[in-house]
Amino acid sequence: MGTWWKKVAKAVQNEDEGVDRAAAEEFVRLYHAENPPAGSVRPRLRDVLMEIDQTGTYTHTPGELAFGARVAWRNSGRCIGRLYWRSLRVRDRRHVDTADGITDECVEHLRFAGNRGRIRPTITVFAPDRPGRPAARIRNEQLIRYAGHRQPDGSVVGDPLYAGLTDQARALGWPAAGGRFDVLPLLIDVKGVTELRPLPAEVIMEVPITHPHYPWFAQLGLRWHAVPVISNMCLEIGGLCYPAAPFNGWYMGTEVGARNLADHDRYDQLPLIARHLGMDTSNDRTLWRDHALVELNVAVLHSYAEAGVTMTDHHTEARRFMTHLEKEERSGRVCPADWSWIVPPLSGALTPVFHRYYDDVRLTPAFTHHPAVAAPTADRT
Repeated sequence: MGTWWKKVAKAVQNEDEGVDRAAAEEFVRLYHAENPPAGSVRPRLRDVLMEIDQTGTYTHTPGELAFGARVAWRNSGRCIGRLYWRSLRVRDRRHVDTADGITDECVEHLRFAGNRGRIRPTITVFAPDRPGRPAARIRNEQLIRYAGHRQPDGSVVGDPLYAGLTDQARALGWPAAGGRFDVLPLLIDVKGVTELRPLPAEVIMEVPITHPHYPWFAQLGLRWHAVPVISNMCLEIGGLCYPAAPFNGWYMGTEVGARNLADHDRYDQLPLIARHLGMDTSNDRTLWRDHALVELNVAVLHSYAEAGVTMTDHHTEARRFMTHLEKEERSGRVCPADWSWIVPPLSGALTPVFHRYYDDVRLTPAFTHHPAVAAPTADRT
């Protein structure tokens, strides 16, 4: 466990302890420093610290919540697409705390953010943890992910990354179809019970993958979903953890074409594509993987454009990130960035983000990963 994570773990309340006063004060001062119309920090800080002393926690104002969510995106060192952090739409749903209510709001999030293909950066914030009362959380890494079905021979049909979550869903009674692109149901932990809720088909926007020059590409039967809504991270603002706060931007092409569909431990499509291209796959020196990877990424960008779904390419996004970096530096702020995540997984050296170092620091507000959770329990009564 790194130093930064220890600091965050200390600052964020858990089931037994209240909110860290120092973390709350740091955030309130940041909010007022960057939002002069909010007025003097002293009255608000007095009220927050008094509420913590009396209850062990405090409640963010709608303005503080929206600011905290946007700054958490601004501080996300692994995200290259932060130029538009101020445009994040914040849906305050802190009053929703049931599995049905959370599912309904996740459905509405997908509908609103999907916007018929013109993707809108959006976050939906559910109830925060309280001392002795952990709030609901979503086990799925993203609202839309594909199942991984284990086979008797040890192989996996679908996405191997989610074979474990697929096992959990099956244990809760999900009637899995066994296909390559079966959308997983939501697994929501509420009051110690894991509830399973399927998503309606009308909000699952998917893009079939075709190629502008190779008709055979359509026969591969590939597709991917349109809206990447991360759903299993804690939104940490001023010592408060919002364990269910699904948020999205839009895809960069390489996320789908160079990772999800290409990685050996995911859909592993490069050998098949190389064979269709007539390449010699017996020798690495033919660079068959590189050639196949480029064509797969051409296909992904082409397909999303044809479908009218927002997607950016890695060259454009790298330039945008450099613009964001310059803006942050002019504002006197540190711009956190993890080089290994900021540099695209395709043609990295051809992008401007490759040729410099970054401040790999961790700031708050932030999106943080939850500790590992046990297998789900279901209420069978």
